[in-house]
Amino acid sequence: MSARDEVLRRVREATASATATPPARESREPRPGDVDRFAERVADYKAVVERCGPDEVEARIAAALDGAVAVVPDGLGYAVPGSVPDDGLSATDLDGIDAVVTLARVGVAETGTIVLDHGPGQGRRALSLVPDLHVCVVRADQVVADVPDAVASLDPARPLTWISGPSATSDIELDRVEGVHGPRTLHVLVVG
Repeated sequence: MSARDEVLRRVREATASATATPPARESREPRPGDVDRFAERVADYKAVVERCGPDEVEARIAAALDGAVAVVPDGLGYAVPGSVPDDGLSATDLDGIDAVVTLARVGVAETGTIVLDHGPGQGRRALSLVPDLHVCVVRADQVVADVPDAVASLDPARPLTWISGPSATSDIELDRVEGVHGPRTLHVLVVG
């Protein structure tokens, strides 16, 4: 028997009694302070974070855009003055647009991560990657404690985009460069 066959035999023996699906993890109720922690962690990523009430969202979006032209996905639910609807704009067309306004599917308090599952109000993935400014609306009731809670609340069959601050990378000398492969600026409105 070859070494490969021996290793595979041992793996089969070790996993013979394993169940096909892991046990379901119970999602915890949001902890006091999760929304505050989420806002702090998002700000740590050099994103702009504003807290507001539901009646202030449209005004805060307009202020964040400051006259910039924004593309908006179907189902956004907020009026965005001067916006361009996404009707299948090409990457070149999107590159000529200043900003995008989307909703979020979930926010993760522990990591300050926003997850989009590209449902209504979130648009397709290119919308959140091409324009230089991404204004994202996260409701307080969408904030979960940690990544396992986020994963438990998401549909794995949907495309997911996980956003932790504006796009950034570092060169070999560790000089941070923003906007190389995504928005240069992330503006998050935490509602409620």
